[in-house]
Amino acid sequence: MNENEEIVFIKFFGNRLKEIRLKNNLSQENLANDADIPINQVGRIERAEIYTSLKTVFKLSKALKIDVVEFFIDNNEIIKKK
Repeated sequence: MNENEEIVFIKFFGNRLKEIRLKNNLSQENLANDADIPINQVGRIERAEIYTSLKTVFKLSKALKIDVVEFFIDNNEIIKKK
């Protein structure tokens, strides 16, 4: 994976997080509180400003009551390297 692919992936993840958060009618602050992470971290992840840890991904999935794999699905297709 080259740097451009990494950026695309991080942006995809951030967009997916935002999409799921909004679908659940949660503010960034509410999600951060539910996931027990710093409030500004949700926004930074959604804007692809930071790489997040698997621990945080797990916490976010629990707060959103979803399976972790849902972060990596787009239109019911798992994102795969082409």
